[in-house]
Amino acid sequence: MIELFPSYYSILHVLFLAAMILSAVAVFYLKDLIAAAIGFAAFSFLLALEFFILQAPDVAIAEAAIGAGISTAILIIAIRGTTREERE
Repeated sequence: MIELFPSYYSILHVLFLAAMILSAVAVFYLKDLIAAAIGFAAFSFLLALEFFILQAPDVAIAEAAIGAGISTAILIIAIRGTTREERE
């Protein structure tokens, strides 16, 4: 039988999923908007790595470029025009 994924890939899937959940929760609870934007970039980068492990490199490159790159830059530029801290 041909094994599509090596056995250690399942460990990587679980680790990336756990890190993605942690970064999503961190983005939700952070009051500093710049830190939340950076957490969103980390989430997007982890998602790109997951796509790469799932053997979809074209989707991974697009997610890394658009999700982690352009979206984060747009968010930071937008935050510069407002206050950095979220009010309660």
